[in-house]
Amino acid sequence: MYTASSALLEALTEAGVSCVFVNLGSDHPALVEAIAAARAAGKPIPRIITCPFEMVGLTAAHGHALVSGRPQAVVVHVECGTQSLAGAVHNAARGRIPALIYAGLSPVTQDGEVKGSRNEFIHWLQDIHDQRGLVREYMKYTNEIRSASNVKQIVNRALQFATSDPQGPVYLVGAREVMEQQAEPVVLDPARWQPVRPAALPEIDAVEIVRALEGARRPLLVTTFVGRDPAAVPELIKLCERLGVAVLESVPCAMNFPHDHPLYQGSHWNDPCQNATLAEADVVLVIDSDVPWIPAVSRPHPEAQILHIDIDPLKASMPLWYIGAERSYRANGLTALRQLNAAAQALSVDERRRAERQAHYAQAHARRAIQLCDAEAPAEHISTQYLVAMLRRLAGEDAILLSEGITNYPQIADHWAPTRPGSYFASGGGSLGWNSGAAIGAKLAAPDSTVIAIGGDGCFLFSAPSSVYWMARRYDTPFLQIVLNNGGWCAPRFSTLAVHPDGHAARTPDLDLSFEPAPDYGGIAEAAGGAKAIAVRRSAEVEPAIREALKVVREQRRCAVLDVTIPPPGD
Repeated sequence: MYTASSALLEALTEAGVSCVFVNLGSDHPALVEAIAAARAAGKPIPRIITCPFEMVGLTAAHGHALVSGRPQAVVVHVECGTQSLAGAVHNAARGRIPALIYAGLSPVTQDGEVKGSRNEFIHWLQDIHDQRGLVREYMKYTNEIRSASNVKQIVNRALQFATSDPQGPVYLVGAREVMEQQAEPVVLDPARWQPVRPAALPEIDAVEIVRALEGARRPLLVTTFVGRDPAAVPELIKLCERLGVAVLESVPCAMNFPHDHPLYQGSHWNDPCQNATLAEADVVLVIDSDVPWIPAVSRPHPEAQILHIDIDPLKASMPLWYIGAERSYRANGLTALRQLNAAAQALSVDERRRAERQAHYAQAHARRAIQLCDAEAPAEHISTQYLVAMLRRLAGEDAILLSEGITNYPQIADHWAPTRPGSYFASGGGSLGWNSGAAIGAKLAAPDSTVIAIGGDGCFLFSAPSSVYWMARRYDTPFLQIVLNNGGWCAPRFSTLAVHPDGHAARTPDLDLSFEPAPDYGGIAEAAGGAKAIAVRRSAEVEPAIREALKVVREQRRCAVLDVTIPPPGD
């Protein structure tokens, strides 16, 4: 029997969705039956990944999409499951992650009129007026499947929204009776449901931007996530080398520019001081960045010319946003970089001026490299710098790092120092508990790569570790988890002291942020999924612990958790 649910599965398969991360409930009998029927008939369907907690399912889909570049699907249970997606919805929206979320609806009949009518008490309790409204603000598209006859069209339209710039999650719902309806199979041509072609710069504007950069004394490019598309990285390198433009990353959530390149000038985050590179720039090109600087503490020179390229230059979902750009352009990052390179190749470059710029930035890069090297020296207490540097040396060329270090974000980015596109990611959002579930998705997308998740102790607890490590064992997605254990939440302390530096909180040691007595982080993962638990308390233990953990992940194919004690930032 071919039903609306059969059509849903078929549409996902034909669209190239690899995995469906499911948390099934009483609204899904038709889908469960369709999956079983497809398997019995030997029909291809996406891999079904059982997720005991919904948030982990969407987080895993997020990690998969970052590595594979393809949208994945998530299935949850009515409005309860939708709400259990929690902060993962925020992260997918802010991170521009294409994902299709399907949730059932409580049956719309109660007297047994049709197949699927209400037969459990929860069908009344889980019925609300506007289920789609729970997530509408975060979705690029929402719709309800109302007929079995056009399910595949609805799914393909949703995926077209998800994969068109700016990418993002989409949300579909369907009542139980509708998903049970029989249907006639529909044949669709996937070529007619492709993403909208990326937007480009007007040719005259590409030329003007290149001329502004070439004529500047200190041209600077600021980015956060242009490297989410790995193809953009060589284009960015080519442009900067051609014109002698420096690169500064702001809260990077992707590998955007090789850290060992002389034009790379580092990254800035919540640093409470003016960034020197930003201050001296006379032309600043911002490309693909939601927060290029924090103007209360660090901003370009008042007379600097600011140009801005983004597929969403108005940041339509952010009520308060402006950077004082002289010109803003709506264009895809990769497409714009290719256009800028074409314009740069046709431009006559002043070689003397370019050489001076390159030498200036190379000297600053070299000074920074010395500072980073000095910070990596082992000390009495384990520093994040030393830990991540050792991880970089031992992890290998294939490693993918998923960072959720919060107060340690800068140290992780600086000392992982990625040089390969696709080797470093952060969520792009602000809801915690992302890195562990994302590691499962990343490993599914790149099974031959070594996946490393690194985050604070608070992030570990947010991540629903019992679900994460059970899933990792069941679906053979071993990864290395590093818990930066500084005894609790440090970020709220910093936020408070930044606003009230001389207040009562500054003189109070206990701000209700401590995790004492400390949980057994490795023990949680061991109990849930057979992970190897390793406690690291001294610098001398760091290298052997990383070596052992990598061996466990690669040879024994199980997760390893390093519980690393580090001092709170500033101590």
